[in-house]
Amino acid sequence: MENFHLSTIDILIIVAEILLVVIIGFLAARKVKRTTEGYFLASGNMPWYLIGAAFVSTSISSEQIVGTIGAAYKGGLGIANWEWWALPTYLLTMIFFIPLYLRNKIMTVPELLNKRFGPACGAIYSFVILIGYIFVFLPPVIYGGSLTLSELTGWNQGYVMAGIILITASYTLAGGLSSVMWTDAIQCIMLIGGGVIFYFVALSHIPGGWGAMVEAAPERFHLYKPPSDPEAPFAGLILATFGVFLFYQSSNQVMIQRILSARSRWDGVMGLIFSGFINIVRPLVTCLVGLILYHWLDVMHKDPSLLPDNQDRAFPLALQLFAPSGLKGIILAGFFAAVMASVSSLSNSIATIFSLDVYKKFINKDAVDKKLIIAGQISGGAALVISSLVAPLVGSVGLFKYFQTGVTYIATPFISVLLMGIFWKRANYAGAVAGLIGGVVIQIAIGAFLLAADIKLHWLYAGAIAQVLTMLLIVIVSLSTAPPALASINSFLWKWSWVQNMDDKSEQRPWWKQIKLWLALYALAWCYIYWRFW
Repeated sequence: MENFHLSTIDILIIVAEILLVVIIGFLAARKVKRTTEGYFLASGNMPWYLIGAAFVSTSISSEQIVGTIGAAYKGGLGIANWEWWALPTYLLTMIFFIPLYLRNKIMTVPELLNKRFGPACGAIYSFVILIGYIFVFLPPVIYGGSLTLSELTGWNQGYVMAGIILITASYTLAGGLSSVMWTDAIQCIMLIGGGVIFYFVALSHIPGGWGAMVEAAPERFHLYKPPSDPEAPFAGLILATFGVFLFYQSSNQVMIQRILSARSRWDGVMGLIFSGFINIVRPLVTCLVGLILYHWLDVMHKDPSLLPDNQDRAFPLALQLFAPSGLKGIILAGFFAAVMASVSSLSNSIATIFSLDVYKKFINKDAVDKKLIIAGQISGGAALVISSLVAPLVGSVGLFKYFQTGVTYIATPFISVLLMGIFWKRANYAGAVAGLIGGVVIQIAIGAFLLAADIKLHWLYAGAIAQVLTMLLIVIVSLSTAPPALASINSFLWKWSWVQNMDDKSEQRPWWKQIKLWLALYALAWCYIYWRFW
């Protein structure tokens, strides 16, 4: 990008951040037990603060920063729902899924599907989610990170991609989940800290600050968007709470693996609540700068507008316009911390699923821990190479749309089957297989119909329709075939006692460590935000 300059101090800050992350990753790797549980689940010994920080770092990536800053620039505050609308999904995850995983000592989501339904279900999840991670999840992260640095520095984007992959792979493949969790925590601090500073520095460029922006374009500062809104329809958000959003937080291996590593149920739930508090300030990092840039370009007319379809350049342009020397380095260090965190998390989850649910089950059933770890390292590295080759395709679609639409197509069948399996004892193996395969067909058929008929229906609605049809298919097939043996599935059927024992009541904790207290405080903050910006 023309006129953009990184000073020596900026470059030193970025290099120092990368070195710090790599050093911490290798230090964590030295302490990892070379067993499957030690490498893939950090020996089930992770505390709440690492879980919460890692949960946030994993979900904030270049797709979030570049994509949502661009979406906020184009459409206003409504896109912040993707950051703030977390409480309902978190509550469902805490109440229904965390107890299910931890009580049954589950290591992967395919393992859960296998035990609740049968072996084909886990195999389908493994195949689809591996394809999804490689072709839907990773490419936007790699593309967004390399695009931004390339635009800002003039460096070749291909070399930037290679650098991101090699640096991240070095500690991720060496230390497994433990290295990922510790580096994620450091990266979360860098990203949130630098992003918040950047927001306030950028806002200081606007005469009158936030109030002036609201006064100039009040229609852009509401979280509620009508059902027809093309970016963030509120009705779609509510529907997605029980569909794609719930899948992403509760049954997406790359996210839930952080909670599966918890040293206790209390740590797992508190980690999720802690990530909720971090989410309160996340929009300052991931999207509100887009509102500032809009006011600067389209209200104050200081520079040419990026509209109508160049919004993915909003973040690099904001950095060029608003960040002084030194702060540029801090912001870019945080940005690449986010990229590295997402890349390392996805690579680790690919390694986990391939090694435990593909290699051990279908390739080498007698594999010992050492071979499983090697298989995971090879598969994680290969996935990064393939995703980097696919990454350029993202540019033709748009970061945010590419990621969200792709996740919806993957999520619908799995969350449908899991919800039916948790709440309906009659859901059986045949119904689950029909839901997983038929759900993909239904989702594709709906997409093809909308395209052929030239109907512009938001992908959240399309996902909700597909989910209802998939769940009906599961009901029909399950009722048409033999019921499962209740004794074999009873531990996977949700019970109210799961919630009553969520706090590990065998351990007496002081009032200030109670889950109810912190959950209530988070809920109050969440309610205030939606009241304030409704």
